[in-house]
Amino acid sequence: MPDKTTFDPASLAYDARGLIPAIAQDHATGEVLMLAWMSKESLEETLRTGRVTYWSRSRKELWRKGESSGNIQRLVGLRVDCDRDCLLLSVDQTGPACHTGARSCFFTLIEDGEEKAERE
Repeated sequence: MPDKTTFDPASLAYDARGLIPAIAQDHATGEVLMLAWMSKESLEETLRTGRVTYWSRSRKELWRKGESSGNIQRLVGLRVDCDRDCLLLSVDQTGPACHTGARSCFFTLIEDGEEKAERE
């Protein structure tokens, strides 16, 4: 039986900027959609509302995924890695996850030393 304790976002290993990498994965397919950064505040908001909220490093503010595009992410599950320095978010993705319009940010394949874009 797994160990159970109350989750405290302050228990995570944030970097010097107070951020932690968060990988978003489609809950139905397992497809990796994107990597973004979360702060303690954005994680707490995500857990409180169920709507995935990240920290925008460029704008230096909370970034509610899909706020302007409508391509929102709803939290289905959350995992913390063994070092407590990375998050894996299982999400229900509405529309594309990537700002380029691709379903996933990971559409560039490196094969035999060459790059190949495989956008949907």
